[in-house]
Formats: sequence, C-alpha cells, structure tokens
Amino acid sequence: MSTSKTQNVLVIGAGMVAHRFVESMLAQLDNQGGGDTTWTITVVGEEPHAPYDRVGLSSFFSGSSLKDLTLNEDLFADSRVELHTGTCIASIDKDAQTALTTDGTKFSYDELVLATGSYAVTLPIDGADAPGCFVYRTYDDVEKLTSWVSERSKELGRPLNGIVVGGGLLGLEAAGALTDMDVDVTLLQAGGWLMSAQLDEGAGMALNRIIGSKGLQVKTDALTSSLSTADDGAVSSLSLQNGEILDADIVVFSIGVRPADALAQDSGIGCHERGGVLIDAGCHTDTPHIYAIGEVACFNDQCVGLVAPGYAMAEVAAHRLLGGDSEFTGFDLSTKLKLSGVDVASFGDAFGTTPGALEVVYADPVGGTYKKLVLTDDAKTLLGGMLVGDASAYSVLRPLVGSELSAEPAAYLLPEDLAAAPQGDLPDEAIVCSCNNVTAGTIRSAVGEDGCETAGEVKACTKAGDSCGSCFPLVTKLTAAELLAQGKEVSNNLCEHFEMSRAQLFDAINISGLRGFTEIIERFGTGRGCDICKPTVANILGSLGAGHVLEDEMATLQDTNDHVMANMQKDGSYSLVPRIPGGEITPEGLLTIGQVAKDYGLYTKITGGQRIDMFGARLEQLPAIWKRLVDAGFESGQAYGKSLRTVKSCVGSSWCRYGVQDSVGMAILLELRYRGLRSPHKIKLGVSGCARECAEARSKDIGVIATDNGWNVYVGGNGGFTPRHAVLFAEDLNDEQLIQTIDRFMMFYIRSADRLQRTAPWVQEYEGGIEALYDVIVHDSLGICADLDAAMKRHIDSYEDEWKATLEDPEKLKRFVSFINAPDTPDPSLAYVEERGQARPATSDERTAGAVKIAGTTLAVRS
Repeated sequence: MSTSKTQNVLVIGAGMVAHRFVESMLAQLDNQGGGDTTWTITVVGEEPHAPYDRVGLSSFFSGSSLKDLTLNEDLFADSRVELHTGTCIASIDKDAQTALTTDGTKFSYDELVLATGSYAVTLPIDGADAPGCFVYRTYDDVEKLTSWVSERSKELGRPLNGIVVGGGLLGLEAAGALTDMDVDVTLLQAGGWLMSAQLDEGAGMALNRIIGSKGLQVKTDALTSSLSTADDGAVSSLSLQNGEILDADIVVFSIGVRPADALAQDSGIGCHERGGVLIDAGCHTDTPHIYAIGEVACFNDQCVGLVAPGYAMAEVAAHRLLGGDSEFTGFDLSTKLKLSGVDVASFGDAFGTTPGALEVVYADPVGGTYKKLVLTDDAKTLLGGMLVGDASAYSVLRPLVGSELSAEPAAYLLPEDLAAAPQGDLPDEAIVCSCNNVTAGTIRSAVGEDGCETAGEVKACTKAGDSCGSCFPLVTKLTAAELLAQGKEVSNNLCEHFEMSRAQLFDAINISGLRGFTEIIERFGTGRGCDICKPTVANILGSLGAGHVLEDEMATLQDTNDHVMANMQKDGSYSLVPRIPGGEITPEGLLTIGQVAKDYGLYTKITGGQRIDMFGARLEQLPAIWKRLVDAGFESGQAYGKSLRTVKSCVGSSWCRYGVQDSVGMAILLELRYRGLRSPHKIKLGVSGCARECAEARSKDIGVIATDNGWNVYVGGNGGFTPRHAVLFAEDLNDEQLIQTIDRFMMFYIRSADRLQRTAPWVQEYEGGIEALYDVIVHDSLGICADLDAAMKRHIDSYEDEWKATLEDPEKLKRFVSFINAPDTPDPSLAYVEERGQARPATSDERTAGAVKIAGTTLAVRS
C-alpha cells in the first residue's frame, strides 16, 4: 500500500523567472502527474506586486499600467500555489529547512528555490542618495522617477536637466524614458562608445551618432566624481573627473547590476567571490534541497542579467525537482535594444573571440547603419554578429548561429533594395524563441506530430512567441512552411463557419449589401456562428455603417465590452472613457467629469491617450452617467471597441516655442473625422508639432509629425506584444494631402487586414512592402482610391454617438440592469475600498457585502 506525501517548494523571489518556474512546475505536474506526491508551491517576493514583465518596463512611459505588465495572474489562482507579496525573507535555516521573514513569519520547505534576482548599483560618491537620484530597475523605480519629474518641474517652473550615468542597455532605455517626459538628457558613458559590453567600436560609434541625432547629448570617456545638492537637499549638479560641471535636476544611475545574494551568503550557501550563488548544470547549489535560478545564479563563473537564461534555469530546476535530468547548458547573450526608434542587436560570438574567426562588415555612416557577421575561418558557419540602425535580420540570423549560411554572408547585410536577405530553412536545432528555448524542430514537431494547424496553436503548444513576441512572425512562417511541406493546405479561413478570410468576407458583405448575420451566414457560411465570426461580422458591419451596435440582431454579435459600450473590469464593474479630441478640454468639461466621478464614487485616472478614465461604475449606473456627460457635450470615446481610440497631440505651435504646426488643431480634426470608425483592431494616432516628437507619434498606428513645409506621415507603429516603430510613408504634405492619405490608408487597412491584425504586422506583411502600399494609397495602383474615399465619406456622414443614441432608445436602455427581476437593485458582489484617496474595487478578501437571493439561489441574469 503506497503512502502519499507532500512536498513543499518555497520560492524566494517573485519576478519573471520565479513566475516561469511555477508555470513550468504546474505544467509538468499536469502533464505527467506527481505520482504519490502532492506538491505545493509558496512564492515570497519583496515587491508589493505580483510578477510583472520587467523587460517591458519602458512601456510604462507610453501608457502601460502595472496591470498591463502583470504576468499571468491565473497561475496564482491554482490551489497548489500561494503567493506572498511585500514580504522579505531575512534568514534561512538550512538544517531545519525553514525561512524566516523580517516580521517573524516562518516558512517551512522541503525544497527551496532562490530566485532573488539582482539589484541596480549606484556610484560610491557623496550625494548619490540625494532626492532626485534614481536607479532604473523596478516598477516602483519608474513610478518614483515619473513623480519626481512631474513635481520637480512644477517646483522649478521649467523643463528638467537630466543625466543618465551609464550607456548600456538600461541606460539607453532610461534616457529614452526621460526624453519622453520632456527632460533634457545628457548620457554619460565611461568608455569610448555606448553599449560597449555588446558592441565593438565601429558599431558603438554608429550607435553614438544615432542617439545623438535624436536629441540626446552623449558624453563618452566621462567619469563622474561627485554630486552637488541645492538648498532643499535635492541634486543640482554633477561633476566629472575632467573638471566639467553639468546641471542636473535628476540623475539616473544605470551602471550595472549585482546579484542579490546577501540572503544566500548570510545563510552559508556557497557564492562566487565576485557575487552570485554557485550552481551546477542542474541548478543545484552546494546546499542540499536548495536551487538557484535567474540573475542571482552563478554558472561557470558568470552571472547574466538577461531573462532568457533565467527562463532556461527555471525549466531545468522544475524538471529536476520532479525527477528529471535536464541541464542548463550556458548563457545565450543575444540581446536586442528596446529603445523606441533605435534598432540594435548583438548575438552569438559578436566580438569574434573564436580562433580564426572572420568578420564581414557593412557600414553606411550616411544611412546610420553598421552590420557585422562573425564567421568561421572558412567563411561558411555563422558564429555571431552585430546590427545597428537596421536590426530587421536579427530574427533570421540569431537562430542560424552555429549553422552554415545558405548564401554569401554579404547578402544578409546589404539593404533590401540592394539585395534581399536569403530565407533559407532553419536547421531543427536552431533556437527560434530564445525566451523559452524553443527550437525550429520543436515547432515543426508541433505541426507534424501534435497536429497544430495555426501559429496560435503552435504558440500554445510550445510557448514559442509567448513572451516578448519578437519571434512570432518567424514562428508563423515556420508553421506555414511545415504545413505546406506535409501537403496540407495553409488555411486563412476566419473560422469553421466561414471558409474565407476576414478580407474576403468583408468584400462579400460589402458587395452583397447584406446587413444581418443570419442572412450573411446562410449565404456565405455554415452553422450558427461562434465567438470568432460573430464579433468579426459585427465589426465588418460597423465598418460599413450598418447602424448602432445594439440595433436588433447586431446586439447579439457584440463582444462583452461593445455589448454595454464600456470596459468591464476584473471585479465586474465598468470603466467609461469620454472622448476628449486631441486632449483639449475646457475647464467646464473638467468640472463635469470631476463632479460625475465624485457623485458616483468612481476611481479616475489620466490615460496615456490624453483622456480621463473613470472606473467602478455598476451596469445600471452607465446610462445615468452617460446622460450627464452627453448633456455636457461629451460623447463615447469608444475605448471598448475595435475602433479609433485616441489621437494624441502635443501643444504644438499654439504654445510651444519649438512647434512649427498646429498639432492640437490637426489632432482634433483627425479624431472627429475618424471617431466611431470600426476596424480589425484598435487604432491610435499621434500628432507632433515638431521633430521633438512629444506626442510619440511614431509609436502609433498612424503618426503625423510637423515639418517647416507641412506634415510627415508614418504608418504601422503600435504596441502590443511586439512594439514596433512606424515607418515614414509620405513627406511634407499639406493638410488636404495628409487627410486624404490617412483616409485611404485607414480604409484600405479596414478592408484588407485579417481579424485582430494590428497595422504593424499588416504593413510589415503587405506583399511588395511599404512601396507597394504607397502605390495603392497615393498612385491608385489597384484603382480603388475612389472607393476608399467614398467609404470614408459614408462613415463621416453616418456617424452617431453610441451613448447618445442609446439614451434616446428605451428598448436599448432595458439592457442596463444587473438583475432583470430587480432592475433597481445594484450588484451586491461589488464593493470598494480607498486607495491613494480614491475608491477602487475591493478584492474578494475585502468584500463583506451579502448577496441577493431568490429561492436560495443568487441570480445575476442579464439580457
């Protein structure tokens, strides 16, 4: 008779690597079971937040919230997992196998995993801890930095002077973040060029020039000697060893990280003399039952501050704990810079340290590019490389490290207009997804053996493209190639009910003139439809001006948010975002929003798109709130729809001394023109009044930047899992030309994009590239521009505010009740607590409200 036992795993650290470890443990337990052992996992982290994407931290400055960055929280809803945040472990008793927190709480463990990561270091000089001095490492760091910039600039009544000490990856990101906040930034690098750990002199000097051209002042060979403070104690200047003194209202140190190994050292766990917990290939430390993973772990005398090796260690440790024998094979130091607008990548043996290595270099100082491949002495096998200014070949080249190239090396480096990069087959052992260590062979196996038929299914099966997402286009190509190789048809069908793509269905509906889902599926599809095709058809009908989203049959097709014209939040309440075109709002408008939020107890937040979001409204409150806003001149901002969201603007020539065009006026014109326009995915625009780019226009689907001669328009930029910078589409347009260009681009995208395809991949994948797209929009190469112009005119002529139209229709208003049998009864499951002076939705532990019951059963029936 077998006896079951329980194994308690304690994970100290709650970052990305700890999250991956828990995910891997649960996945392996679900796949193979735990035998006679019941596993429990306790995760303890010092930060007050659940694990979040620290790699994407810079997106905070373009509007991402902590919620956007938070990793899969469902992981911690699993009954086998317990998460403790804001908890610091003070000591480990190796003999008793316990860990003690600073407040005296004791955790027992059978197995312990150290995932404490690393911490940012500062210079050992006087004043380094003065107010205004920061590091750039955690979410709390960027929040504090942002608050300081806002408050200090108001105090001083001018833009701040900022200094970033350190020109590595994080230093460049920090400099970009400060620049986005209108701080005048000087970047100090101790060596002769930026990113000296990843780039050689040629690449580094090219990067210096690119960064300098973006308005950042770069000082190389710059060594800091001291900091001075103002009368209020805040930092005021920085002195260099050469005697130069720089004004500094804010200083960000980004000179490196150190493994957070103090707990291990204090507990007698073996550490390297230069820092880091020593581990073997199985991620074991020198102490039984204790593992170390991620940036705190030292393997082969090396600690590395990259997430991909940490993920690999997490997988190994989880496998070992469950009886496996997998090994950590070493560090992949490939990296790609995430600073908006700057393409930099380094991979493999980038410095050519392999004996006999050859280097092939292409440099174009005028075009701002530097590309280098490192090859074996026979010039056949790729060892590594560097890409500056144009890193488009990174996703193809990095997996080829260690493989023979299928063409002359120069063909991979030359610009596409001189020679198209070869697209040879990747060997099975090539790593496609470095974040999750997924090979090309694994992807092919997912298609051939596991039956995956789409890139999405492959991602779910293998996790390829599931983290940073930069490899997903390659995953898609490999999936399609493998399906074709097996003689299978590569389907672009919308779903099982429609054997056509979204673009084909759009044309079919448009030409047929059908405006009801039932007649559309009877003519062009089969069955009753599903949660893929119904919202898609609703979206297409909305694009074609088929009427209100809640009109007749249209109401049954909508997604949850469209169904109530508000955004459902995790607690079941809703948020509302009134439209504020161009971010311009009157004092009366501000007062109205403030009074509505006060009267209904709503949590308010300024969005990244220059709007005010109001959280915590109950379903039955929505119409009353809408009425007050509509009466004050507001309308729906459609933050709930696949449609135009915002047109962000700077203050432009009306106020700014650098502005050369009226960016606010243009932003308002564009937002009012495209409001309510339904599209395959959400669309955001930005209008900047000068090349300083304060509206971050090039991070938008369509970006407009003022010039002395008119407007430059950029297309195909946006965020999501793989942020992408927009590319220049047309230059020096007058107002009429600009509007016509955007009209046609929007309508052509709506007409031809796939379901839920954002503009960035649509532009990137358009056959013939940006030049072919330009020919369609400007030169009418397909002969459809008149149709596109007419379609936009129909949209503008037929626009109506969805909130206002709902308020005028009693039938539509009947939908907005929490309980059909008690329309005036609020949902009792909603409760609120105070946070930073405002109400926020309560967690389940904080709620004490009862429930409305009928015949012993709680009912929440919605129409």
